[in-house]
Formats: sequence, C-alpha cells, structure tokens
Amino acid sequence: MESRVLVYGAYGHTGRFVVAELVRRGLVPVLSGRSTTALDDLGAQVPGSEVRPASVDDPAALDAAVRGVSAVVNVAGPFLDTARPLADAAVQAGAHYLDVAAEQAAVQGLYDAYGAPGAAPDVAVVPAMSFYGGLADLLATAATTGWDTIDAVTVGIGLDRWWPTRGTRITGERNTATRLVVDGGQLVPAPAPATEREWAFPAPLGTQTVVGVPFSEIVTMARHLPATRIENYLASVALGDVRDPATSAPQAVDDHGRSAQVFVVDVVVRRGREERRIAATGRDIYAVTAPLVVEAVVRLLDGRTQERGVLAPGKAFDAQDFLGSLSAEWLTIDAP
Repeated sequence: MESRVLVYGAYGHTGRFVVAELVRRGLVPVLSGRSTTALDDLGAQVPGSEVRPASVDDPAALDAAVRGVSAVVNVAGPFLDTARPLADAAVQAGAHYLDVAAEQAAVQGLYDAYGAPGAAPDVAVVPAMSFYGGLADLLATAATTGWDTIDAVTVGIGLDRWWPTRGTRITGERNTATRLVVDGGQLVPAPAPATEREWAFPAPLGTQTVVGVPFSEIVTMARHLPATRIENYLASVALGDVRDPATSAPQAVDDHGRSAQVFVVDVVVRRGREERRIAATGRDIYAVTAPLVVEAVVRLLDGRTQERGVLAPGKAFDAQDFLGSLSAEWLTIDAP
C-alpha cells in the first residue's frame, strides 16, 4: 500500500490531530500549507515527514505538492476557497481527495464539478469526511440499512460547549451561503427563522435546547439516501459559544491533546411507523475528525472500498463496518 498522504493545513489545530493519526496508522504524512515557517516547525516534530509549502492560488505549487502522494487530506478552511483547487490538483495527480468541510456550498460545489456526466474521476473524492458531515451521514446510513425509502432523517448535535478554533471563526465569516435542508426529497432553503426545540440526548448530555443549523451532512445524505426529509439541529449553548467573540479556543486536557468538550450526535430515522435511533458519543469535535478521515484514507488505500468518483461518506464506505472499526477511545456507538 502506498503510504504517502499529503495533509494541507497540517499545522492547524485539526491538522495536527490528523498528522498524528496518520503516523499512528503507519502512514507517512507530507506536510503542506501556506506557511513555510509553520510547516518547518511541525516537520521538525514529525520524524520522516516531508514539507511541501503551497498556496491554493498557485496551481503549479499545488501540482508539485501533490506529486507522488496517494491521497490528499484538506483540513484548511474556508473550504469554499480551498476545496476545488486542492481537489483538482489531487485528481490530476491520481490521488484520492478528502476534506473536513462543514460548509454545504463547498461540498455541493465538488458534487457539481465531479458529478457531471463525463466528469467522474478515476479516484475517490470524498468531501466532509469529518465530525460535521461524515459522522452523521455514516450513522444515518447504518441506521437505514435495508430501507429503500426513508420518510425522515433528523440529526441532533449535542455539545456541552464549543470552543471554536481560529479556522472555525474565519470559515463562519466566509460562509454566507443559504443553508439547505431536504424537504419533499429536494434540497431547499432552511426555514427562517430557524426552528427551535428540545432534544433528549443520551447520557451524558441529557435534554438540551437545539436550533436548526444545517451543516454539510444535509448535502452528503441528500446525495445518496432516498429520504423525503432531512434536517439537523445544534445545541443552542454551542451556537451561543461560537457566536461569542470572547469564547476561547480549545485547550488540551489529555495526552491526545483533546479538550474537555463532550458531544453526542443523535440520529433518528423514520419509515412509516417504524423508527430507529443511533448515537455517537465522544470528546472534542476537532480531535475526533482525525480518526474519521484517516480511517477513510486507509480504506481507500488498502482496497476495502473500490468506489470511485465524487462520493458521500455513507456511499463510499460500509457504514456499519466503518463505525465499528473506530476505537472506543474516540467514539462510543449506541445502536439498537
């Protein structure tokens, strides 16, 4: 198995988690991003890694950066700006492309670009392979196994708090696109004002007030699940944190570098009178993105998935097997 994986934005908060997980899984990270100084500093801490600086507005530099790698993991937002240039460079180099985009428009942009007739690449392009996007998609896909129709998929994202990174704040400012939900089997603008309700999350969170805030999982699920309605909700306390400029960045409290943040992603699916529920519980939404996206890379490289083209996470991988392979140190899955 080819083991060289380029991480764009490697020196960022999430990027460092991804680099560490690649090393743990026996893959060789190629460190890339805009800042040569930051890359050199990180490279000195990661034996065997290679540094390849590149800017997304320099196609020649991107082409040089991705040369000879088997996969590209883009963790540098805003993905509205970085996804297409990096995906194009990866595809041209014959490398799989994955990112961790929460922005719906960035994900849909890749679906449009590579999903058009005759545009499908010979590699896998898997945007939103992360806490926002991929995790809920995999959960919903696993929960609806055996269903050929789905009346509703409803996602509750429970957080006890949200310490946003600088990248999260920059992405939020950049992402002014209309947010979408699925209604009548079609992507449509989300209701305005946003719907607010109570959600009874599994332990340890319990009941929280949540508000409709659609992330990229809406778009990824709409890509492959035959659902009439798809919507998601975010804990209002977390929304308040990320909107407050005084909220601090995440601080490490364990040996993995994770913060004390607790999350529960709770997915309820319905077909007629039948209802199923599945939930994932863990710590630190940024840290858990690393085992999700790296497991996806490993499965693409070792041949456990042969899917090619632009793909939703739940379409690219066997959802039940994928979720079951993740260490309980990162995620606890509660399924009926």
